[in-house]
Amino acid sequence: MRKPIKPQRLPAFTLTELLVVLVIVGILVLLALPKLMPLISKAKSTEAELQLGHLQTLEKSYFYAKSKYAATLEDVGFEQEKLTTEGGSANYRVEIVEATATGFKARATAVVDFNGDGKFNVWEIDQDKNLVEVTKD
Repeated sequence: MRKPIKPQRLPAFTLTELLVVLVIVGILVLLALPKLMPLISKAKSTEAELQLGHLQTLEKSYFYAKSKYAATLEDVGFEQEKLTTEGGSANYRVEIVEATATGFKARATAVVDFNGDGKFNVWEIDQDKNLVEVTKD
C-alpha cells in the first residue's frame, strides 16, 4: 500500500502579517496626505493652464481670420472634454466669459474641490495670454 502524500508547506506571510503591513501603510499615507495636498492641487491646475493656453491659440487664429474674437467655444472649435462629475476625466469647465472685436477673456473653473476647503480653483486668460489664478484652491 502506498503512503499518502503529505502536502509541503511553503514559506509565506500569514494573513495577519499582511493586514498589519496594510494598516501601517494606511497610517503613513494619512500622515503624509495633508502635506501632499498643495502638490496635488498644483498638478491638477496644470490642466487648466494647458486648456486655456490652447483656447487662447484658437482665439488668436479665429481673430486673424475674422478680425474679431469668438464668443463661443464652438466658434473656435474647442471641445470641452467630459467632466469628472459626468464620468469623464476633465477637472475644469472652460468657458468664454467675454469676447469683443478687440479682446476676450476665458475662464477655467474646477468642478472638484481638490483639497476639501470649500473653494474651487479658477483660472482666467485674455487675448494677450495673461494667465491668472483668480481663486486658489
